[in-house]
Formats: sequence, C-alpha cells, structure tokens
Amino acid sequence: MKYTLQNNKLKIAVNEVGAELCEISSVQNVNEFMWDANPDVWANHAPNLFPIIGALKNDSFIFEGDTYNLVKHGFIRYNEDIKLLEQTKDSLIFKLKYNESTLKSYPFKFEFLITYKLTDNRIEITHTVTNIDTKTMYFSVGGHPAFACPVYGNEFYDDYFLEFEHIENSERHLINMGNGLISSNTQPVFHHSNRIRLTHDLFQKDALVFKDLTSRKVTLKSDTYGAILTVSFNDFPYLGIWAKPTGDYVCIEPWLGIADHENTNQDLKTKEGILSLPANETFSAAYSIEIHNNHLI
Repeated sequence: MKYTLQNNKLKIAVNEVGAELCEISSVQNVNEFMWDANPDVWANHAPNLFPIIGALKNDSFIFEGDTYNLVKHGFIRYNEDIKLLEQTKDSLIFKLKYNESTLKSYPFKFEFLITYKLTDNRIEITHTVTNIDTKTMYFSVGGHPAFACPVYGNEFYDDYFLEFEHIENSERHLINMGNGLISSNTQPVFHHSNRIRLTHDLFQKDALVFKDLTSRKVTLKSDTYGAILTVSFNDFPYLGIWAKPTGDYVCIEPWLGIADHENTNQDLKTKEGILSLPANETFSAAYSIEIHNNHLI
C-alpha cells in the first residue's frame, strides 16, 4: 500500500511497509528527486532507522545483563506492522507500537510515530518516540533518504557535489569494512572547505560518518543546474553520507546515534550517541528536504 500527498509543486509517496518515503517528484515536469531503489544496486529509497543506527557488534546489545539480537538499523525498515494512523491534506502519520516481536529484540514498550508534512516545496519528516514502559528506554533514531544523482539525463554522477552551510574541518570516522563497526581511524575530507565532490570511488570505504560538523544544512548541487535540494537537520548531531559505489544516488543521513565502535562493551546504556527517555515521556526530532523551485517548473 502506498499513500500520496500532493500540492501545486510536489508529489510525495510513502510505502506503508516501513513507512518509507519512496517518491519526491515535480508536479509540473518529469523531475524525480529520489533514487529508484534499483534492486540490482540497492533496493531501498529512504529507510527509517530505529531503535539503533548502523551495525551492532555481533548484531547484539546488552541491557541489564541480558543479550538481545537486533539487525542493522533496527526493525522499522521492511516492517509490515507499522500502519497509517492519520492522513490530512498535507500530512501522513504512521505508527508502530511495541509487540511480541519487538520485545524479543528490544526490551522496551514504546510507540513510534513518523510524520511526513508537505508544505510548498518542502517535506518535513518528524520522528516521535513515546516511552510507555515503566523504565527508562534507550534508543537512536535517524533517516536514510537516497537522492537521485543525476536528476537530468544529460549529466553524470561526478557533475554533482554536496555543499555544507559552513566551512568544515571535520574528519570522517572510518568504518571497518569487515564488520560494519566504527574504527578508531579517521580521514580528512574537507580541508577547510564546505564541499564534497561526488564520485563513485568516494564510497569504496563505505559511508562518510561525521560526528562534529558545524553545519546543519547540506545542499545537493549540480555543476550545470545549480542547487537541487537541501536537507536541514538541526535536531541531529551525526551525519552519514553514503551510496553503493555503483549507484547513481547519494544518501544524506541525519542521525541521533551511530553504529557501535569496534571496542564497545555492547552495553546499551553507555553506547555512543544513545538517547535515554524516562517512563511516560515523549521525544521528537525532525529533519526536512527542500526541493529548489527552479527544478519544479
């Protein structure tokens, strides 16, 4: 089942399975801004990440002495239990409540909502987590949207670059390619600049993982057509940039949390970037995707 929203500029679609954003397209022309989820490369559009981000050491964590197995990025992706809760003329709200299946891999009673709101040329994605347990819950949450590169047929992948709102000197934290965990090694990326040129070779060592960016906006730009779209992520301190090396797309991933470090003790309470939420409290975080108007006419 797929649900859509449309105004005079944009049409978006969201698959009910996983509540996954799967289309951002212009109403007035043929421009499509999301990756097409080609199964021969990467069969996703924009997975929602909860209650962890990235990989866990041995695909497991420890909570109060017990070990739980949890797949990479958590259990929202591909989840058929998440359902549409409400639709208005400009918003879609999806809900997943804890169940027997989630309790086996994640020992907390929760309610997870994701809201897509379409306003003018902008989509806001809000994650709302409510702890309906009697104990403090620990979690991460984030996005993984994949944007088409190139958008236009007369372009190539390396005609594109990412431009950050501030000059950056942040280094990427390298991922161990054998186990998907964060290593102790870093690598310079920006060299006192605010641009990352996209090349397929850029992702030979997996994602670019940043922990200390000063920017909270990044714009996907084309050498020929200028600014395509901007992702704003004020609520998210971590950012991942990723694609399959053979894929004509780029993922701009706002994260509240990060994959396990190689040297983790696997204790969920002390995991880097983990959020804690007391019983009966609610947490919310949002990021937005703005499509620049000159590509919508």
